[in-house]
Amino acid sequence: MAFGVKIAKGDAYKRAAIKRRHIRVRKRISGTPERPRLVVTRSNRNLTAQVIDDIAGHTLASASTLDASIRGGEGDKSAQAQQVGALVAERAKAAGVEAVVFDRGGNQYAGRIAALADAAREAGLKF
Repeated sequence: MAFGVKIAKGDAYKRAAIKRRHIRVRKRISGTPERPRLVVTRSNRNLTAQVIDDIAGHTLASASTLDASIRGGEGDKSAQAQQVGALVAERAKAAGVEAVVFDRGGNQYAGRIAALADAAREAGLKF
């Protein structure tokens, strides 16, 4: 099941595995104007979420832990992920988006990824 991603050692192996999983997920998931794609990008320190219309190639809404309203906030990384989820849902609804397709970006649906998704659902986005 090689997707053209070289296997390396250590941390590079982990990134390659995430890339392979993301390619596998993206074969099935695509954002449309009616249901854009909610993409989550996770690093060790930060988390970014974007609502993307793949057909037009436009980002409709985005939020990150680097935003001024979230940066330096209280709580751990999961709490910040919840704030990002609520913020991206609020911005998506302001852009006229009611339902999205969730793209976890090759990451496991646990921890910060799940916290972001749950917060976005609570804020009114439909998955």
